Amino acid sequence: MRKSKFWPMVVVLLLAMALLSACATPAAAPAGDAAAGDEGTAAEAAGDSANQVEVFSWWTGGGEAAGLEAMIGVFNAEYPDIEFINAAVAGGAGTNARAVLATRLQAGDAPDSWQGHAGQELIGTYVAADQLEPVNFLFEENGWLDVMPETLIPLISQNGNIYSVPVNIHRANVLWYNPGILADNGLEAPTDLDSWFAAMDALQAAGVEAPLAMGEQWTAMHLFETVLLSSLGPDAYDAVWSGEGDWAGEDVTAALENFAKTLSYTNSDASALTWQDASRLVVDGDAAFNVMGDWAEGYFREIGMAPQEDYGWTPVPGSNGNFQFLSDSFVLPVGAPHRDAAIAWLTVAGSQAGQDAFNPVKGSIPARSDGDRSLYGEYLLSAMDDWASDRVVGSLTHGVVANDAWKSEIDTALGLFLTNSDVAAFQDALVNACAAAGPCQ
Repeated sequence: MRKSKFWPMVVVLLLAMALLSACATPAAAPAGDAAAGDEGTAAEAAGDSANQVEVFSWWTGGGEAAGLEAMIGVFNAEYPDIEFINAAVAGGAGTNARAVLATRLQAGDAPDSWQGHAGQELIGTYVAADQLEPVNFLFEENGWLDVMPETLIPLISQNGNIYSVPVNIHRANVLWYNPGILADNGLEAPTDLDSWFAAMDALQAAGVEAPLAMGEQWTAMHLFETVLLSSLGPDAYDAVWSGEGDWAGEDVTAALENFAKTLSYTNSDASALTWQDASRLVVDGDAAFNVMGDWAEGYFREIGMAPQEDYGWTPVPGSNGNFQFLSDSFVLPVGAPHRDAAIAWLTVAGSQAGQDAFNPVKGSIPARSDGDRSLYGEYLLSAMDDWASDRVVGSLTHGVVANDAWKSEIDTALGLFLTNSDVAAFQDALVNACAAAGPCQ
């Protein structure tokens, strides 16, 4: 009996609501929204954030930021319904960004994708912490295994799973030089460490106080790894990272002595300079040399410098025939807030269109082997050729050969060495760092 009285009241209320709705003036839809009644527009009008992707990187200035914007342009054209959120953090060649990322991951606030360096930075850190999804399906669906170098795939994989999408290849062991300064002093680009030291001695005698420009501490680590390669050669260099070599060996001692000598030619204000500042000293004629990755070439072009006139390049003396590489990659986090949108971003990052938009501006070569060579300048074409023919070894500073814990131990030891120049203490610290965080057990 109570039920039969209830339903007539409900019917009356519903009819009244329908009449009021019919008489009301509809609110204006936000600009850009589809007409009412289209699929999905109710969620969009309500501010649903499902159609967005937050991508985290450390590309905030110069050619790297411009390259990212170029790739975002490709993404926006292919996925116009997905809002791209650029969550970039500046400073320290990614050091600052990785610190912010660690805080976010600890708080359970992962971005949809983030930039990392191919190799142990990703495998030994985030994969080890079960924070990344394998992306084998993307490589299979898009045919990337046919166009990505065979040398690269093992470095972004573990136990048969691929964990990142590389967007480029950079070379670490590049010596940039000022052609005019060398010509004025009757010098040629050096080919080995002895000829490099002799050239810098001659320049100092001619009044060039600091022939070798260097910046803040991470650039000193970059210089260290290149001198280590030049001194040890590729086999022994690889061996100290794999655990098969001996950090306490005499060959490492000699390498550290070479590094100490190299530092004696650098500017006294290095710790106060960014890598761009140090690179600028070369093209401005205040220094003859700078060791930096080939993103420096993107910077030189950005500030209007001409190759072979304002700057020249050669492998770091003693490392000719070796390509000390790093690769910027993007990942798919476990529990990505917008997983489908993250997959869309990774699809563009691995595509020919995405990489050919990004790399000519960034100052790097595509990770794919089918990049459009007509888009790349003189230096990058030479890097493509060397990548295809040289012996490939990994970078320390940029995440290939050591995980974050090991690299941090080395960085601490390097900081002390930059203040005291104690080769024996530095070598002991490197031995201990490998035992603590690396494969030297």
